[in-house]
Amino acid sequence: MIVSVVKSIWALICGLKETLGYFLKTTVFGKPATLKYPEERWTPYPRFRGLHKLLRTEEGKEKCVACCLCAAVCPSQCITIETAENEHHEKYAQRYEIDGARCIFCGYCVEACPVGALLMTGEYELADFTRDKLIYTKERLLEE
Repeated sequence: MIVSVVKSIWALICGLKETLGYFLKTTVFGKPATLKYPEERWTPYPRFRGLHKLLRTEEGKEKCVACCLCAAVCPSQCITIETAENEHHEKYAQRYEIDGARCIFCGYCVEACPVGALLMTGEYELADFTRDKLIYTKERLLEE
């Protein structure tokens, strides 16, 4: 019985030592773990999956060929595409919307795109006051 009490106290001391060491390393003797946002900005990693962006070709046309693979592969079903044809019988996305409130930023849509028309940028400040502003239309996604 005394042995189990001593083992329990020793385990508690080891845990408190670890916690105290982390506390001293991050506050008193080291750099703090938090940033003073918005004065200090976090720089995202190169493979960070942030806001989506639709790309254009060198001629200025949109790259999206309205194959709807991105909408088919999306697990949260947040992509809405309405297709149309131009005078040269080429398909294009007449309406392309991503619901940012439903998107889980998994990146499957970027992987599924056969022409590389969609990418995920490093923008991470996506909060807004209304749900309507979280719906990203084709015009907003094509902005530079």
